[in-house]
Amino acid sequence: MLFYSFFKTLIGQQVTVELKSELAITGTLVSVDQFLNIKLDNIRVADESKYPHMISVKNCFIRGSVVRYVQMPAAAVDTALLQDAARREATQQHQQTAAKAF
Repeated sequence: MLFYSFFKTLIGQQVTVELKSELAITGTLVSVDQFLNIKLDNIRVADESKYPHMISVKNCFIRGSVVRYVQMPAAAVDTALLQDAARREATQQHQQTAAKAF
């Protein structure tokens, strides 16, 4: 849930999504769901000569299971906030695991 919450804060930002098929798509993040499926508008591909059929595509829906990387602007990332949220989530999971052991 941490990544889902984080990606929701990036809605409206320009991101680049690299797929496992090595296709890199840059566009404006419109939405993301709990499965990390991503919808982008105003897209363009990094290597148009390799993917000429993508030139006319203006928006797309990307299934979360095919995403390799998501690149975002450095200014959009609050590392202190992410570290704090990761610590809280890890502590909560540890407490849940310990409670199940009893």
